[in-house]
Amino acid sequence: MKTTVEQLSPTRSKLTIAVTPEELQPSIKHAYEHIAEEVSIPGFRKGKVPPPIIDQRVGKAAVLEHAVNEGLEGFYRTAVEENDVRPVGRPEADITEWPSDKDFSGDLIVAIEVDVRPEITLPEYDGLELTVEAAEVTDEDVEAELERLRSRFGTLITVDRPAKKGDFAQLDLVAAIGDEQVDTASNVSYEVGSGELVDGIDEALDALSAGETTTFTSKLLGGDHEGEDAEITVTLNAVKERELPEADDDFAQISSEFDTIAELRDSLRGEAARGKTFNQGNEARNLIVDRLLELTEIPVPEGLVEDEVHRHLESEERLEDDVHRAEVKEASEKAFRTQVLFDEIAQKENIQVSQDELNNYLVQAAAQYGMDPNEFIQVLGENGQLAQIFGEVARNKTIAVLLGRAVVKDSNGQPVDLAEFAAVNEPVEEPAHDESADTEAAADDAEPVADEAEAAEKPKKKAAKSAKA
Repeated sequence: MKTTVEQLSPTRSKLTIAVTPEELQPSIKHAYEHIAEEVSIPGFRKGKVPPPIIDQRVGKAAVLEHAVNEGLEGFYRTAVEENDVRPVGRPEADITEWPSDKDFSGDLIVAIEVDVRPEITLPEYDGLELTVEAAEVTDEDVEAELERLRSRFGTLITVDRPAKKGDFAQLDLVAAIGDEQVDTASNVSYEVGSGELVDGIDEALDALSAGETTTFTSKLLGGDHEGEDAEITVTLNAVKERELPEADDDFAQISSEFDTIAELRDSLRGEAARGKTFNQGNEARNLIVDRLLELTEIPVPEGLVEDEVHRHLESEERLEDDVHRAEVKEASEKAFRTQVLFDEIAQKENIQVSQDELNNYLVQAAAQYGMDPNEFIQVLGENGQLAQIFGEVARNKTIAVLLGRAVVKDSNGQPVDLAEFAAVNEPVEEPAHDESADTEAAADDAEPVADEAEAAEKPKKKAAKSAKA
């Protein structure tokens, strides 16, 4: 099989593949076998119809087209591997020359265009100087940590007063669309003001007392009527407030290994300091990514990004939202450039991912989705996403390595030690579920770059031609 590769642009290549009759013969044989299983011809059992009879009843042209369709994926994959092409999108195939449908003589000529990973020149990345916010632990930080700990050991007591923010309300909910009751829930425990149920629930509960009922209109967040407006009837069964234990030595002994509240406060100060260091690490991570992107020219395949943008907007039913479209496009382009950049650095640095690191990532990711790790891995495998996950772990590890080589100081000019942060984050990236801006949220979802192993998939014909053409 002969292949020529033409670089159409920095992000798109054209492969012209010539398949000889001898190389096509296994596909021809398989086509006869498959058609023999499908056709019903009197006097012959399925699977036992000889090729001459198939030629008479079905035609060699149909056999040839079947063989080409079946063999096209393998021809493409072989051409990609032999020519070191690095595809990142779905290939488009155009059959420019067919073999003879009389005797299958002559070469099959296929032209395949595909988006490819661009060649880039890496900048100098060792010893980058980064400045992050100073991490100063205040007494208020310590008290906030203490309050969180007290809340964990708090008890709920029923109170006889209207509900207010911070209370825990015990609710019955009924959702109706017109005269149809579409959903119900009984004895739901809900923290007033948390915003974790449907929109409007906090306003409806404000000043409501136990035994009272009210209604409001809101969009349903799940089920068969997701996104539809429904009338929500809420009945408040009970109001409970959290009673916190006193912050004294007894509490320290109950909630920790310390004997005194002073020792507990000292420990919480250390925890607050570690949390701020972790925040500094995240800030430094974002800085090093943005700095290297600024220093590197990385062409972006427009078609690939547009496909990702369309998929994202279609899933959100926001195809006509031009402002959001621009945000998603920007995020998708950044996601592509980030992936290409750190894949190249990982390759240059020969950064490897161990099985333990991959397993660690998968276990953490499964927990985020509330899934069993084995079930999560099975779903990824069925969707062909394991290679993509492997690449993500490698990129996160690469960024952690570069952070270890960077010179990081805080805004006061003091050196920042991110060794602990890098150790925690080397295999995996801290999940970014708390990002609020649409553009940043889109960046989490925007993954326009397929792994190269996944991208070498069955080409899609862009010009359907008859075998007789």
